[in-house]
Amino acid sequence: MVLTVIIVFDMSLMQRKFTNILFSDFSSRMPTFKIKVKWGKEVFQDVEVNTDEEPMVFKAQLYALTGVQPERQKVMLKGAMLDNSGWGKVVLRDNAMVLMMGTKDEDMPTKPVEATKFIEDMDERELSKAMDMPAGLQNLGNTCYMNAVIQCLKSVPELRGSLSSYHGRVNLQQGSDAESITAALRDLYKTMDTGATIPPIIMLQVLHSAFPAFAERGEQGGYQQQDANECWMELMKMLQQKTKAVDNSKAANAVEQFFGIECQSQLKCVESESEEPSFEVEKFLQFSCYIDKDVKYLYTGLKNRLQENLQKHSVSLDRNAEFLKTLSITRLPGYLTIQMVRFHFKQKEGVNAKVLKDVKFPVMLDMFDMCNKNLQDRLVPMRTKFKEYEDWLVEHGSKDKGKTAALKQEKLSQDLTEAEVEDWWFEDDKGSNNSGYYSLQAVLTHKGRSSNSGHYVG
Repeated sequence: MVLTVIIVFDMSLMQRKFTNILFSDFSSRMPTFKIKVKWGKEVFQDVEVNTDEEPMVFKAQLYALTGVQPERQKVMLKGAMLDNSGWGKVVLRDNAMVLMMGTKDEDMPTKPVEATKFIEDMDERELSKAMDMPAGLQNLGNTCYMNAVIQCLKSVPELRGSLSSYHGRVNLQQGSDAESITAALRDLYKTMDTGATIPPIIMLQVLHSAFPAFAERGEQGGYQQQDANECWMELMKMLQQKTKAVDNSKAANAVEQFFGIECQSQLKCVESESEEPSFEVEKFLQFSCYIDKDVKYLYTGLKNRLQENLQKHSVSLDRNAEFLKTLSITRLPGYLTIQMVRFHFKQKEGVNAKVLKDVKFPVMLDMFDMCNKNLQDRLVPMRTKFKEYEDWLVEHGSKDKGKTAALKQEKLSQDLTEAEVEDWWFEDDKGSNNSGYYSLQAVLTHKGRSSNSGHYVG
């Protein structure tokens, strides 16, 4: 009944100086071979291999072709075994025949009965499942920005459901597109559901192929730190192209259905009362909260975002004049993404400076006051039911105190049947928010002072 909000912290609006021309010149000098791979009765022709990359990248390609996890693969050439640490005695040439052995997950035999295991005897995968802990993602060298984004998006079950029904495939033989990225994210989540910590090699490869700027390397040859918010938005744009809306929604795709914010924008000339204001509809996938000396709370930053002054040509005055732009929300999504803008570019120094000021944010967020009058009227009935439900909880929990009351209220909520639970969307817009209330679901934050260093955590 209570809706959710993903609050995204510490994202930068970074300026990239990387060009696709430079990337193409660099890639053309890489030692690339076209080989054949024999796996059982199947033979894959013209598999491109770059021996400058680690063998694990090649194994990721084989995983995309065969479905065999990299850790289960045995790759051999003329009796020499390929090791994860380097190519060693495996010397490739064009048209070489490489032998691969390994079994897919679904082909592995299963035990009819699982013996009881104690915690101290469990491995990482079993311990994660027993403790109800989410699967981890290995850092492949400054890839924490991508891992944190993937973990936060994984907390949205409706997005997971839309991905699971997608039937596209990953194609590593050519430049990645929306199909490969959507399929790679779907497959990664499926593997994460097993509970093991895994290296997101294929996801990283398709991301680098689609967005070469994320593949920048430093002077020591390792990947450079990237901006998580840029990664978030690029992935969202890819998913917009391939995910489908559910339950006959009027939305174009699942991303717009569950993350799309719609606002009415009014532009009024401050210097001319006679000039009529103009109106238009603006759509966003995240709400930006700008931080200045007066912003101590998230709510204040969000309210400040609704009004801004700008210079624009005035028709009545026939010159540039000051205008006041006012936004009011006309559609709240089921999942509200908020970007705390903590980085700003200093032109003089040529660096991205980070705002280190503390900004308090709530576990429960109410967006009612930021909506226009029509939407507020539509939110009132569900908000009234929230008030009645809270009164009912207080009445039934009045005899208990502290932790006992909280546990009792939680159990009362869990015992409700599906018929007793209210829908959290409007009947004509599944995926929207019909109350204006949100509860905190995920946080993506950056540790460190510089936008090109530090560590991202989801």
